[in-house]
Amino acid sequence: LPADESVPDCVFVEDVAVVCGDTALVTRPGAASRRKEAETMKMALKELNLNIVEMMDETATLDGGDVLFTGREFFVGLSRRTNQRGAEILADTFKDYAVSTVPVYDNLHLKSFCSMAGPGLIIIGSSEAAQKALKIMQQMSDHRYDKLTVPDDAAANCIYLNIPNKGHVLLHCTPEEYPESVKVFEKLKDHMLIPVMNAEKEKTDGALTCCSILINKKMEI
Repeated sequence: LPADESVPDCVFVEDVAVVCGDTALVTRPGAASRRKEAETMKMALKELNLNIVEMMDETATLDGGDVLFTGREFFVGLSRRTNQRGAEILADTFKDYAVSTVPVYDNLHLKSFCSMAGPGLIIIGSSEAAQKALKIMQQMSDHRYDKLTVPDDAAANCIYLNIPNKGHVLLHCTPEEYPESVKVFEKLKDHMLIPVMNAEKEKTDGALTCCSILINKKMEI
């Protein structure tokens, strides 16, 4: 997407859309200053021939950083940026999946302290807030998940990819940023591990997942 100096948070594209299958929900971000980003995102997603659903309800807010899709269900963090109505619209959009809400305290987003590291594997930070959220997710879910606990909450935000001929790939923080957490990632022997520096984005509450939207779709070239 092109840069837009009038919306300086536009680099954090994850918050403006949730994509699952062939459907894209263009969100209504919790920060009013970011709502202009939705139109640019909608046009970009249309070019990918996705089915677009727009969040038009002015009482709803939803940031994609509060949405954790496990492959089986959605967990939605109720935070400073996402409210119950936003979670309800997500549930209406993706009716094939269960949607459970999780209170988020002391963090900007749900994925400030958790993400997926592979099918059925949740990475979670070790803080009290992160562990409370995990307990709620386990209680709400009909599925059983394995967990990988890292010492640093920020390090729990990773990008998992399943790439043909590569297998499990995990983009994670660098040893320079969070050395103890990286030692935990090194236990994932079946994963290709790719450290990615995030220090600059972290200064503005940005995490690794913030700057991308994962779309599982064959591209027509």
